[in-house]
Amino acid sequence: MLKKILILVLVSMVPLIELRGAMPIAVSMGFDSGWKIVAALLICVAANMIPVPFIFLFARRILEWGKDKKIIGKFCTFCLERGHKGGAKLQEKAGRGLYLALLLFVGIPLPGTGAWTGTLAASILDMDFKKSIAAVVAGVALAGIIMGVGSLIFKGLFF
Repeated sequence: MLKKILILVLVSMVPLIELRGAMPIAVSMGFDSGWKIVAALLICVAANMIPVPFIFLFARRILEWGKDKKIIGKFCTFCLERGHKGGAKLQEKAGRGLYLALLLFVGIPLPGTGAWTGTLAASILDMDFKKSIAAVVAGVALAGIIMGVGSLIFKGLFF
């Protein structure tokens, strides 16, 4: 059982895969009923959130540090410019609902819209730390519920 939990924790922390990949794995490993699926959701949400504060606090600093470096400078500059450009559009469209937009961005389980990306965007936009983390936690929980229910339905239909 500990091995299964460790697998869920590690998969939930991997960028791009995150909780969106961990919940179907949890269902396939037997976390597919009652409190087991709830436990899997809590484990995956908690594990997915482990890197979030570090991303928020350090990712922008690392990109700014790297923008004048020879090898990684173009990539870091590209990330910062895209982040600022996309962030300005998002702020303009979302207005006061920026944190709700962040929650929905993270919560809709599409490729590239997870906690890592949402937190990086919040960091680049200089959003409030506590409000951003709360929006990302809620978004990750929403994505976990969607992926858990979807995985249970898929398992019920085909297995």
